Amino acid sequence: MRSPVFVRAMLCLLLLTGTSAHAAPRMVRAGAINMMGFLQSAPTLLAQAAMPPAAAAPIEPAPVTPIQTSPAPSNPNELRITGLGSGSTQWTILVLLTFLTLIPSILICMTPFARLLIVFHFLRQALGLQTTPSNQTLIGLSVIMTFFLMQPIGAVIYRDSVVPLQENKITAVDALTRAGVPMRQFMSHYVREKDAALFLEIAKEPRPANINDLSFRVLLPAYILSELKAGFQIGAVLFLPFLVVDMVVASITTSVGMMQLPPVVISTPLKLLLFLMVDGWHLLIGALMRSFN
Repeated sequence: MRSPVFVRAMLCLLLLTGTSAHAAPRMVRAGAINMMGFLQSAPTLLAQAAMPPAAAAPIEPAPVTPIQTSPAPSNPNELRITGLGSGSTQWTILVLLTFLTLIPSILICMTPFARLLIVFHFLRQALGLQTTPSNQTLIGLSVIMTFFLMQPIGAVIYRDSVVPLQENKITAVDALTRAGVPMRQFMSHYVREKDAALFLEIAKEPRPANINDLSFRVLLPAYILSELKAGFQIGAVLFLPFLVVDMVVASITTSVGMMQLPPVVISTPLKLLLFLMVDGWHLLIGALMRSFN
C-alpha cells in the first residue's frame, strides 16, 4: 500500500510537467515556485517515503452474543405422552393403542356389563316396547352402572399398579400382575363352582384348592357363563308379572268377542301403568346393585 507522502510528490511532478505550451508566463512562475518548495521539502518527503509503513492495528472481531431463545409457552390444551416407567414413548403409545382396542372385550368379559345389559333388554321386551328405551340408552345406562360398581376396584388398581409404574418402582409386567389380583378376586366372587369345574375339565388343569387360584384361562369363560345365567334368571323373573297381565287381557278380550282387537294394544298401557305405579326403575336398579354386594 503506497504512502500518502509519495502520492503528494507524484502530484507535484505532474503539475510541473503537465503545463502545456499555451500556458501563461505566470503559470511558469508559479510552477517554479512550487518546484523550489518541493526541492526544499524533498529530503523530508524521501525520508518519510523510505520509512516502512506502520503496521495496521489488528481488527478484533466483535463478540458474538448468542441469541437467547426463550422456551415456547406451554399450551394448556396440549396433549403430551411420556414413557411409562422406564419405557420409551413409542412403546407407551403402542401399549395404549392396544389397550384401547381391548376395552370393549374387557368391558364385557370382566365386568357386570353383560348382566346389566341383558336385564335391561328383558325389561324392554316384557313391557312390549320395541325401541323405547333405545339401544344407546340401555348401553349408556349399563356403562354408568358398571362404572359405579367397578370404581373401588379401579381405585385399587391405580394405587397398586399405575402409581408405582409411573414412579419407576416396578416394570410394566409387574404392573399387569398387580392389576390382575383385584380383578381375579372380583370375578371369583361371582363365578359358580359348576362353571369353573366345567372349564377346568375342558382345559385339563388340576383342580385348585381355592377358587381364587384359578388361572385367567379358566376364570374368564366361567365368569361370562355365570353372568349370562344370572342375567337370564333376573329377566325371567321380570317377565312373570307382565306375562300375567298379558294373559288376563287376552282372556278378557276373547271372552267379550273382541277378536279383531290385538290384546297387546290394551296390555301395553296397562303394563306401563303397573311399572310406573310400583316405581319399577328404582326397584330394578336397587335390586341389581345389591346383587353385586
